[in-house]
Amino acid sequence: MQKFWKSLLVSPAILGAILLVDATALAGETINTSENTQPQLVVTPKQKVENNNTQSQVTSVSQLSDVQPTDWAFQALQSLVERYGCIAGYPNGTYRGNRPMTRYEFAAGLNACLDRVNEIIATATSELVTREDLATLQRLQEEFSAELATLRGRIDTLEARTAELETNQFSTTTKLTGQVVMAITDVLGGDNVNGVDAKDNNTTLGARARVELNTSFTGSDTLFTRIQANNILNPDIGTSEGSLFFAGEDGTTDAFLDALWYRFSLTDSTEVIAIANAGAADDVTNTVNLFDGDGAFGALSTFGTRNPIYYQMDGAGLGVTQNFSEALALSLAYLGSSPNDPSADNGIFNGPYGALAQLTFQPSDRLTVGLTYINAYNQELDAGSTRANPISFLESQLTTPGEPEPVSVPFSSNSYGLQASYKLSDNFVLGGWVGYTNARNLSTQGGTIDRGKLDIWNWAVTLGFPDLGSKGSLAGIIVGMEPKVTSSSINEIDEDEDSSYHFEAFYQYQVSENITITPGVIWLTAPDHNSDNNDVIIGALRTTFSF
Repeated sequence: MQKFWKSLLVSPAILGAILLVDATALAGETINTSENTQPQLVVTPKQKVENNNTQSQVTSVSQLSDVQPTDWAFQALQSLVERYGCIAGYPNGTYRGNRPMTRYEFAAGLNACLDRVNEIIATATSELVTREDLATLQRLQEEFSAELATLRGRIDTLEARTAELETNQFSTTTKLTGQVVMAITDVLGGDNVNGVDAKDNNTTLGARARVELNTSFTGSDTLFTRIQANNILNPDIGTSEGSLFFAGEDGTTDAFLDALWYRFSLTDSTEVIAIANAGAADDVTNTVNLFDGDGAFGALSTFGTRNPIYYQMDGAGLGVTQNFSEALALSLAYLGSSPNDPSADNGIFNGPYGALAQLTFQPSDRLTVGLTYINAYNQELDAGSTRANPISFLESQLTTPGEPEPVSVPFSSNSYGLQASYKLSDNFVLGGWVGYTNARNLSTQGGTIDRGKLDIWNWAVTLGFPDLGSKGSLAGIIVGMEPKVTSSSINEIDEDEDSSYHFEAFYQYQVSENITITPGVIWLTAPDHNSDNNDVIIGALRTTFSF
């Protein structure tokens, strides 16, 4: 019936009209609409009164009885539909009516035929409208005048509402959306981690608010602008493991321009995105993770959101995705983290950057595989042990308290990732990834440190349960190892002694179309990949409002 309703939407509203044809035009068996004299569809004053009276009596479609396929009206309309092609979309132009219809549905089909006949007459085509068909239409209109009047009233109301929306809309080219994430967080279990007493963290309540402007100039492009304020802070547990993806950095409520990019199609198979601010890997490629919801949905943690090698992509730059087929795509991107800074060791090409190449293979709707390579300069993984983020680690080791500027050691890295997601059923998705990073320091800081390399590994297995409990809900389990230094030739950075494991479970409950509530826990064993540290359990209750 979807096609049936589409025909109604495209038909002009001449509902309730009664065919009155000039006697001279009906003298023959047919009306030739190619003649200069064009019969018109008109409504007599008497018929208008009857329609208006009847319309006030019909208040609900449930009051109307069905029209059976055996009824004369059903068969008459079926014949008209098939002869004049009144309802577009049916194979071979046939009506294929084989079930009872409400009188309201029937009236919609009848209206489509009235429109079609009126079109034939008004355009003076060579098509013919028979005298018998005109008489049948008149009889059908008399029989279903109440339903036609009701339908006309509803369309008039819809048109009025549409006109009001168009008059009061925010913009003809821009759609305004928004999102608020409110989170209650606490450390539920844990003790000493690298000298930090994790259980001393207090229960916190914070919020991240976003206003987003989605602008399109051609209908196939998007200019995206996002303004954000975020005062959510991560608990201090002595390691970057277990960080919350929706947390901010400074805990202020100041609003700022968080993201700005323009996406357009260069060809039918080539998509380009130009990013002016705060670009990320998910803007330029598919991160192949069901739980990548940008902090508002899906995983709670930074680690659970996407393979940590992706976090080396940050800032402004350009991304291109070439779709070779529906199953195969290649993404190339370059993002610089300090593109607007003209000082030494900054700018688009001399400052920190990430360059990505990813081949995404999707042979079916159920399976997606991503093969990723990232070359980066002075970019970190933002997850894992303190040693797995060597720039921050050495900065803290080499900087003397009270110095105005921290000591920084530049690093370059090559990262390789394999991500996969397989939909075993509509309610069960198996996924995961493995990532390897080879990081190399580029300076000896005046001979205070040795040049060398680090091997850093991470992996995860994810289990997703879409629509668990209710439509739109999502349960997730993440088990993995956050980035760990497995080998080091830098004297100042030792290998991580042990293995820490990340366990995360959450349930995203869809309260309504605009509200989701997500309770979840993160359990870290041997935090910072050190068995001397006590296990840490982080709890979070995230509520997301979308509008």
